[in-house]
Amino acid sequence: MKDSIPAVNLAASQPDLNGGRIEYVAYSRLALSPLNVRKKAPGGIEALAETIHEKGLIQNLVVHELEGRTKLPRLGVCAGQRRLAALDLLFEQDRIAKDYLVPVLVVSEGEALATSLIENREREDMHIADECVAFRLLMEEGKSVAHIAALFKIPEVAVRRALKIANLAPALLDLLRDDGLDFEQAKALVLADDHATQERIWNEAVNGWQRRPAELRAAITREEIDARENALARFVGLDAYEAAGGRVRRDLFSVDEHAGYIEDAELLHRLASDRLIELSQAVAAEGWSFVETRTRYEPMEIMRHGRVGSTTRKPTKKEKTELAELTATRDAAQGELDAYYDDDGEPDEVRQERLEAAATAATYAVDQYVERFETFDAEDMKRAGAYVYLDGEGRVCIERGLVRREATAVAEAGGSHPGGAMTGVARAPKERPLHGEKLCRRLTAHRTAAVQVELAQQPGVALAVLMQRMIPVVFDDLYGEVYINHAVKIDVHTSRDALVSSADDMAEALAWKEMEAERSKWANLLPRRADELLPWLLQQDTDVMSNLFAFCVAATVDGISGVDRPHPVNEVANTLAVDLARYWKPTRAGYFDHVPKDRIVAVVGESVSPQAAGELRGMKKGDAATVAERRMTDSGWLPEVLRNRAVPERVTYGWREDDDDVDGDDAGSNEDEASDAPAEAEGEDAVAI
Repeated sequence: MKDSIPAVNLAASQPDLNGGRIEYVAYSRLALSPLNVRKKAPGGIEALAETIHEKGLIQNLVVHELEGRTKLPRLGVCAGQRRLAALDLLFEQDRIAKDYLVPVLVVSEGEALATSLIENREREDMHIADECVAFRLLMEEGKSVAHIAALFKIPEVAVRRALKIANLAPALLDLLRDDGLDFEQAKALVLADDHATQERIWNEAVNGWQRRPAELRAAITREEIDARENALARFVGLDAYEAAGGRVRRDLFSVDEHAGYIEDAELLHRLASDRLIELSQAVAAEGWSFVETRTRYEPMEIMRHGRVGSTTRKPTKKEKTELAELTATRDAAQGELDAYYDDDGEPDEVRQERLEAAATAATYAVDQYVERFETFDAEDMKRAGAYVYLDGEGRVCIERGLVRREATAVAEAGGSHPGGAMTGVARAPKERPLHGEKLCRRLTAHRTAAVQVELAQQPGVALAVLMQRMIPVVFDDLYGEVYINHAVKIDVHTSRDALVSSADDMAEALAWKEMEAERSKWANLLPRRADELLPWLLQQDTDVMSNLFAFCVAATVDGISGVDRPHPVNEVANTLAVDLARYWKPTRAGYFDHVPKDRIVAVVGESVSPQAAGELRGMKKGDAATVAERRMTDSGWLPEVLRNRAVPERVTYGWREDDDDVDGDDAGSNEDEASDAPAEAEGEDAVAI
């Protein structure tokens, strides 16, 4: 780098070249000068050689005489190493001869070193705006994109991107040259083909955040459909849409070859509907009484139907093999995704999206394959039908065996269920939980920390929480029939490490900082030797003992859970009236980076406004997460996991003689209900202290 070169007084060492003149010498006389300061081998020689062969050597070399006894001394090139290397390559390829004339400026040996340093140190790369305009001028001369790409040894897409930047309005190009807008902003602005729109979008963005690339892109494409995010676009495909006459605003700078913005929403919807109707013909041929199509999943509409019974046939040997292969692919894709989630390295949004897409596609392939094993009775099919619809990813889904509500009512009035028809609720497509296990553990770790810091300030409540667990154990003759795992579990251990491992942002949490400050205070008071601990405790007054007791109970509370459901820690939180919004904020690192973009949009729409959510739809996920954090950090919004303040249901074993309002049947029911309870509650949902 320039700053790493020792300071040189260039004004004092610069040679006086004013009296020099350009000479033409044979290529065979040239050699690399030992005084050339650039020792690293030059790159890009092939492209430069092609340029020299086509256009000639436009810029002269700077040379000095080398010592020797030849009549015509050899000339050492002290400035122009890349041009010399390109000439060498052309000579090796027999494209120039030894007598090829090269323009040179001859300097003295004393001037050579300074000349080499000046050229290499003071050279300034061409500005990107000027490079792009130069490509456009070559096109205007009649050169093709392929010719320019071959000439400079770059991909054709790089030439198209340069030409796109060259289409910026002249005023914006000047801003780009003067660093008034950066390259990322230019990439967003050229989504608009006309200069007037480009300038209007830029000039209307009066605030700094409005000039972020994602905001500029959203302003240009506000009325259009992002082909990467829209289910209908994924289903129809850009090629089919364009073949039908639809226009796509292409994003040449996206790594996704299918990136673009669809302008004709009506055409897209018509193409999707036509294709779904075509697919439904095959379903109708199975023998159903009706088949309907929908361009999206309508759960309430489907849930109003009953269902006929079905059976699952055994797969053939070939089908078992194919299913096993699909299952192995699904498990491998899910394993790779889980490994990425468990990796503590730097987030890679592109890789995450690719892994999530692969896992989703593999799961869908298995589900689709398994559907072929479901069979229906022919008579039942005459009274039932099917829905063909698209899911959120643009995949075709089929709900078979649906019975219309009026048909179900008639069957019930007749006292029978035709063909084994069931009036139960339709099975909704399998959906991933709103918050995955890892995110649930992160959020509930913050919930636990908040409960800890509040509990540490309430010695009386801390004592009650502990006694709630101890009393049923000590007085087992009185509470023996009560299943007590809805209360905190006595198992003395600190949850400090568990909180940090579950939430990597825990160190920045307010509750954690307060608990650590309290821990540090007590650590300075406690004796250093364990054998001195009991005597020290016996000497303390009531206030010290009660406050230290409260802190220790609080520090052992462990309410971390991998699922969102009623939890024992909520009883403590409700007792203390803990305001979780005081301790947890919706940030990018703490929440938005861990949920899909659609979830980010939905959350902003819920807590800010639908307009704010609409602005996020045109952004990449990372940009959307950043904007969501800025707009929601102090909103007081909490995810469902932290809003859930429900506690587990109390369960009583058997029947007690003093329970006059419980009869034998009820007692038996409770016994059955309690039989499965220990296995469930002994898991991570018990609060351990």
